[in-house]
Amino acid sequence: MSTLHRLGARGRRVLSVAGLYLGDGCLSEHRKAVFALRIACDDAYPGIIADAAEVITTVNPGRPVHRVQAPGCTHLVSYWKHWPCLFPQHDPGRKHLRPIVLADWQQEIVAQRPEPFLRGLFLSDGCRVNNWTTRQVGHHVRRYEYTRYMFSNESTDIMRLCQGALDLIDVPWRMPRPNALSVARREAVAVLDRIVGPKT
Repeated sequence: MSTLHRLGARGRRVLSVAGLYLGDGCLSEHRKAVFALRIACDDAYPGIIADAAEVITTVNPGRPVHRVQAPGCTHLVSYWKHWPCLFPQHDPGRKHLRPIVLADWQQEIVAQRPEPFLRGLFLSDGCRVNNWTTRQVGHHVRRYEYTRYMFSNESTDIMRLCQGALDLIDVPWRMPRPNALSVARREAVAVLDRIVGPKT
């Protein structure tokens, strides 16, 4: 029986939280080996705050998700002894200065259902933007507008995880900068619109 089958919808939610954790989250140890999962959310996007809180509650039911206000952002905090079991990527130090590798069971779930993982990554460190360019058509310069998704992260490992998950669903991407990924083809943007959508 696969890990995805055993965990069901909860397993997919775990990977959604993992995407949020890799972007804007951290684990910190408290007394009696209890860990606090903290995910920082921009106050400009109350929809993301509500969605992230719901996902955390699904993964860790019966425990409250605390909202701690800070200038311009809300920290979602959940206490549990087992957060390090679900996120073995936890370790001292900044994520971009240490290896970030998915555990075998996490890789299995991402391989079968990469969408929740991508959603968490893009809600943390991604954006949907409108861009424009110009083309010479005959004697005229015409302006064209198009939508694209951007994902930025200083960790090359996290960037590779995002690239790999996009490859699994045949979404083409390119790297305009070493720390930035772009998805701009119309059909690829439509796929991410279904999975992620505009931030609210």
